[in-house]
Amino acid sequence: MTSYEPYIGKPVTDLPTPALVLSKPTIERNVKQLLQDVEKLGIAFRPHVKTLKSLEVTRMMLGNGQHRRIVASTLPEIEGAIPLAKEGILDECLYSMPIYPTVLPRLVKVSQSLKVLLMIDNEQHIDVLEKFTGASTPWPVFIKIDVGTRRAGIVNSSSALPALVQRVEQSSAVDLYGFYCHAGHSYACRTEESAVSVLKEEVEGVVSASKHLNTKRKVVVSIGSTPTAHVVSELREVLPEGLELELHAGNYPCNDLQQVSTGLVPPTAQSVRVLTEVCSVYPERNEALVNAGTIALSKETSEFPGYGRVIDRPQWAVVRTSQEHGILGLSPAPALSHFGVNEVKDRKAEETFKVGDKVLLYCQHACITAANFPVYYVVDEGDVVREAWVPWKGW
Repeated sequence: MTSYEPYIGKPVTDLPTPALVLSKPTIERNVKQLLQDVEKLGIAFRPHVKTLKSLEVTRMMLGNGQHRRIVASTLPEIEGAIPLAKEGILDECLYSMPIYPTVLPRLVKVSQSLKVLLMIDNEQHIDVLEKFTGASTPWPVFIKIDVGTRRAGIVNSSSALPALVQRVEQSSAVDLYGFYCHAGHSYACRTEESAVSVLKEEVEGVVSASKHLNTKRKVVVSIGSTPTAHVVSELREVLPEGLELELHAGNYPCNDLQQVSTGLVPPTAQSVRVLTEVCSVYPERNEALVNAGTIALSKETSEFPGYGRVIDRPQWAVVRTSQEHGILGLSPAPALSHFGVNEVKDRKAEETFKVGDKVLLYCQHACITAANFPVYYVVDEGDVVREAWVPWKGW
């Protein structure tokens, strides 16, 4: 018996704290919606497995083999997905970090079970791959285009882009698979119109990059982020001709306060919650202490202030954190009406919280929060624990 089995069949409030809780029905609804949007458009889909890092969710994101490509941020994510390749529902994985020398031997080993694609955005990457002697065939590569996020990638206006495309076409160490972009800045969108605008910028960015090819041939142009994925149905009018268009997204099975703040998803589409416990109450400063701090929640925020919001009392938020301590305080936020709150009640901490109370929080960024927990407790519509999923950990 694992340490998780005794909680199967128990209400979520029986779990040890802090705990990460997943609503399986919500995940299923979120995944189904995006898969339906992609199917209507008739485009390829490459889910990003970085958020919940597990076989169970990856299988759902692939539609149990309806789509057969993934993108991953870490080696354990790629290695963890190999059983899906053995099941016959996964064909290839893109390693999303621009390539570096020490990762190549592990990727060669993985490639014995699963086709591995690499990401490049610099001619130095070609130097690295040409010097590496462990690969027996050329590496398929995406060239990453920066469409405004300023994280990784090369901008279309750079003179280095055509030089890189030419170098890829001339090198025997690589084969050009396509052009890839990620509009991370789309998280700042607050309307459907602004998300559609960013989505079109993504398409235009990768299509423009493809014009540097010397010969006409089929390549993939891969676009996406969770905010723009929510408006993928608007994509039809900007579909390029002669190129295979692929959508990628990762956060969408979960959603979080950052996604809710875009205005593109409702609070009820959040499948991730953190169960925490009240450890003390401080009437003199109108605050309470919970055992979910920075390690459990992260330091990211959104339009909703704080590092997590109490689900049934969203006027209360984790307003400060240290490593393992979270401080609950009143924090009226913009658009609290999203949570069904029209007026702020329960203003006194000592009347609202008692030591030992179990409190469920919505988190700001599900990808970071989920990475901190060794197990996910999976609940049904009635918040009864039905499964325990163990995620892939490490780098």
